[in-house]
Amino acid sequence: MKELLNQLLATEDKKKPYTDEQLAQLLGMKREQVTGLRRQYGITDSRTRRKPVLMAALKDILQKSPHISERDLTQHLRSKGFDISRFAIREYRRECEPVPPKKTQPAQLLRKEAMLPGTQQPEETNITNDVFAHFIGYQGSLKTIIEQAKAAIFYPPKGLHTLILGEPGVGKSDLAEAMYQYAKSVQRISRQAPFVFFNCADYVNNPQLLMAQLFGYIRGAFTGAAADKEGLVEKANGGILFLDEVHRLPPEGQELLFYLMDKNCFRRLGETELVRHASVMIIAATTENPDSSLLITFRRRIPMLIEIPSLAARPFNERFELMSAFFAQEAMRTKNSIEIDAETLRALLLFECPGNIGQLLSVIQVSCARAFLNHVINQGNIIRITVEDLPAYARKGLLKIQNRQDIEQLIEGKLIVHPDHTVQEAKETENIYSLSSSIYQYIEERYQDLQNKNMSDETINCIIGDELEVRFKTIIKHIETNVRPVLKTDLVKIVGAKVFDVCEKVQKLLSHELQLAEDKLFYCLAIHLKTTLDRLEEGRMVVNPHLQTIKKEHRHEYEAAKKMVSIMENELQLQFPEDEIGFVAMYLVTFANQTERLEEGRVGIVIISHGHVAEGMADVANRLLGVMHAKSVEMSLDESPENALERVLDTAKSADEGKGVLLLVDMGSLVTFGELVTQKTGIKTRVISRVDTVLAIEAVRKAALQQMTLDELAGSLEENPRYVSRLGLKKEKSQTKPKVLITVCITGEGAALKVKELIESLLPELPEQIEIMSFGAIQGNLHQVIQDVQRTKTVLAVIGTVDPALPQVAFISIEELVKGDGIQRIRVLLEGERFVAANSGAVHDYTLQELLAPELIVVDPAVQEKEAVLQSLSDLLIRQQYVHENFLEGIYQREVLRPTYMGNGAAMPHTDPSFVKKPGIAIAKLANPIEWNGNPVQLVYMLALTEECQTMIKQLYSLICSQEFLSAVQQVKTSEQFMAAMHNYGEKG
Repeated sequence: MKELLNQLLATEDKKKPYTDEQLAQLLGMKREQVTGLRRQYGITDSRTRRKPVLMAALKDILQKSPHISERDLTQHLRSKGFDISRFAIREYRRECEPVPPKKTQPAQLLRKEAMLPGTQQPEETNITNDVFAHFIGYQGSLKTIIEQAKAAIFYPPKGLHTLILGEPGVGKSDLAEAMYQYAKSVQRISRQAPFVFFNCADYVNNPQLLMAQLFGYIRGAFTGAAADKEGLVEKANGGILFLDEVHRLPPEGQELLFYLMDKNCFRRLGETELVRHASVMIIAATTENPDSSLLITFRRRIPMLIEIPSLAARPFNERFELMSAFFAQEAMRTKNSIEIDAETLRALLLFECPGNIGQLLSVIQVSCARAFLNHVINQGNIIRITVEDLPAYARKGLLKIQNRQDIEQLIEGKLIVHPDHTVQEAKETENIYSLSSSIYQYIEERYQDLQNKNMSDETINCIIGDELEVRFKTIIKHIETNVRPVLKTDLVKIVGAKVFDVCEKVQKLLSHELQLAEDKLFYCLAIHLKTTLDRLEEGRMVVNPHLQTIKKEHRHEYEAAKKMVSIMENELQLQFPEDEIGFVAMYLVTFANQTERLEEGRVGIVIISHGHVAEGMADVANRLLGVMHAKSVEMSLDESPENALERVLDTAKSADEGKGVLLLVDMGSLVTFGELVTQKTGIKTRVISRVDTVLAIEAVRKAALQQMTLDELAGSLEENPRYVSRLGLKKEKSQTKPKVLITVCITGEGAALKVKELIESLLPELPEQIEIMSFGAIQGNLHQVIQDVQRTKTVLAVIGTVDPALPQVAFISIEELVKGDGIQRIRVLLEGERFVAANSGAVHDYTLQELLAPELIVVDPAVQEKEAVLQSLSDLLIRQQYVHENFLEGIYQREVLRPTYMGNGAAMPHTDPSFVKKPGIAIAKLANPIEWNGNPVQLVYMLALTEECQTMIKQLYSLICSQEFLSAVQQVKTSEQFMAAMHNYGEKG
């Protein structure tokens, strides 16, 4: 067999070496058997065999084109015969390129000082040739952005007008100011050139005053214009005019600006003959989609688009550097050193931060202020910040389990910053492998909170126990992802000197028996051995149900484990049961399998819709599943398909990871985009129409499976009974299988039953016909047990501590369940089943008239704030049995994702269909406009909708855009009159 294996490897393509799976097919064996033979004969895995050839080709390309993009580099290597994803190339490229030094100077780090309209920034001292060098991410996530900014400044003759895109708080203003400083430093403008800042949102309710501020006015131009006054355009002559929130600029203002950009000419308000001249570079910024919020004629005159990534899209090491710099700023302000414990750093790295860098800075300043107060009271030598100093929403970061491996590589202990900006990390040797002391206070508070919810002690112990289990697993993940020398002072405090010494002797055996990362495995074996000894001392035995399977399918690992346990027995003078050999072998198998991971990317997901729908679906899917995978394109109702296609092409290119892109579209011409994308880009596509939120979530979940192909993904969604009634592909079978949820736990069925009890307490509306079944992973082949259930029942989801990795079945962890996201995901899955049950035949697509009811319409209510309107309409829907009790919570969650202002003085707050019992619309016509995220709103339409309401949404949007309807409803005095107006003008539309 060895000779045959060597013959195959001798003839393999060095650029595409055989994986163990491929070798197994050629030899007619199981993959596990091939893996065992390969290790036995000292043969490396496919990635290791390919690496020398790949690295040589990679270095050759980078030497010739050091600034080549990731996409071009991937295509170049693929053209040379390598089958590799962009993600693998990213890692290999990092090995080839030196890591940039860590920057702890916060001097020019995304400043947030307020700037007044028309003011010029103070001159910098010691301006360097590259003022961007102090930006965190300069050689990382912001590298391309900074190159674009420099190109915009350098472009002859006077630079390119630039539009900066990004969410609130990402640093758009800081980038604009840095571009100004850079233009001075490279002498593209004079040292005395002005930088003028103007926020268009400041005058959004008074367009005339906004125009007057911008362009100036002459005496008598309007009431109150007593003298001539120059505008900001004149003040910016010869320099840069920065327009923040440019989407607030009225159309006439945009028209005057593109005249300025074209001709360098403008007029003050009230002037008819005199033409003034100004040479100004315009940098604009917006949080909105420029294609839907700016005039096309204005947008075309801004050739440079720079999009700054959100904080969530940036790597954790940059977020850590930002945190360090912000703490250093506070240390300088307070003139005290600041010590931040490891748990606080974890929370700051993991909590959801929709306000991006601005919010992160605010949280850090609040925590420093609280800790400073304690510092003053206690008269300490140093300001100490703990988790308790953080706002409650930031502390929730500790409950997140996603990305734990990434952040544990950054945190080795406390962080200490000094007033002179020096930063040091203090390693906490006694806490690296144990639960932080701050967790005990959290346990007490958590216990009290769950008791207040009338949960039983058993349920509470189950919840808190699982939380602690997650935290302990995090420690193991930290060990697994950080290869470093084994220090006796670190581990001996946890496992004891005797266990440590035994493991050192076992480690020597590993280097001869298996090709493994020995140090990483050492930590796990040491902790496992310590717990095993504790169990034996207490007389507790654990049976390994997979022992025979391990002995049969992983003989090489089992024999190595047998020798390891023999050393343990001799050194400790104890007799270990054979089951323990099986457990040690399972560790060896687990670590060995990690070296043969596939490098494939995922199927890309792009959601496309008419109007403002797609982005919300993508946000919900990404947030529920803890990813940033789904991308969106929104086509405005008056936009041509040709323009929309160009944006879809760009989005598809960015979404493609080498396995094709699935387009989820709503209707119309968008259905044909798949074929056009493939023709123009070569990217393989599939299209599914009539997308809704449930379908989007399922598509993103399945796309995350590495083995999933584009055709398999599209086929599974088209064939899934949850979607067939909408897709019209086939009819639901009359005989449907009963639906079940399955709870699982590693330790046994008893713990799984606790999870069942938890679900029932957190989800009281769970239908009686939905059965919850419980299994323990230790009882047998869990994968096979669940597959047996699937023969007679439809498994909606598996919930518990171990993921059986079943295709097309959602998995929800205990952490997600406790945090609340898991319950929401279950509701979404149940909503999908209700939809199928209610739509076994043709879909009933509700019209606007069907959803109107006079009891849901309120005219001139006595409210003056947005929150009061939301509360009032939500209470109305709850009283009338349209929605669940937590409907308002869902409304606020959606408002955080994106404001629901629709234009023309109207807002449409809404949330996920899982909060809705039956569709309806609650409407408030206010006597006076109220502020809605900076916009005046007088009509509020609170939507309680299900997936069957596509037609109604388009009808309502048409009404909102109708000036006739808006004029008519201003006169109504009763809910019946308002309803009649909607009927009349709805029929006209």
